[in-house]
Amino acid sequence: MFYLDFSGAFARWGVFMHGGVFTIILAIIATLLGSLIGVVGAAARMSAFAPARLAAFGYVEIIRNTPFLIQIYVIYFGLPAVGFRLEPWPAAIIALSLYAGAYITEIVRAGVGSVAKGQVEAARTLGLSPYLTFRLVILRPALAAVYPALTSQFILIMLASSIVSTISIPELTGVANDVQGLTFRSFEAFLLVAAIYLVLTAAFKGAFAAIDRVAFAFRHVGR
Repeated sequence: MFYLDFSGAFARWGVFMHGGVFTIILAIIATLLGSLIGVVGAAARMSAFAPARLAAFGYVEIIRNTPFLIQIYVIYFGLPAVGFRLEPWPAAIIALSLYAGAYITEIVRAGVGSVAKGQVEAARTLGLSPYLTFRLVILRPALAAVYPALTSQFILIMLASSIVSTISIPELTGVANDVQGLTFRSFEAFLLVAAIYLVLTAAFKGAFAAIDRVAFAFRHVGR
């Protein structure tokens, strides 16, 4: 008869907490680097320079249409074949950042494209400087437009980071693998990790919603 026994997993609670911290750090670094890649990629996608547009399009299509597991295998196991070996942590960060960057490229491109040209022309007619036009008329509405998508992308990156456990990164899923190997209680170990992911996701969603209400209050006026 099967019964739940979390005693082995709870006895290693500290290990799970370290795994949770590593997961959050990975997601933050990958999202920040992915945002930089995304801004450059969006600029390239909207560039008048055809090779830049083509390169950005190819990057986005390759990343979005291949499994993330394959991408990280190519970086970690494939690159050594051509003489370029990476340790697990740099490989995981590069893979996650490239993965995030492809999606953020499209998010940023959509955000900038959502700003009506008429608003920019109106700002110039009113005599606003190019800097104020960019900051108040383009950047702020564009950020407000892409903020929900960017925060959702952070959550997705945090969940996708579980795959880097396949190259021995000790994030949450990697920790669960170790614990289930030590305790022989696979169901309990992964059930506990699922609960931790759920708590982290809910906490970040709540924090992002609070930031949204403060930073983009103008969007909530009248609701």
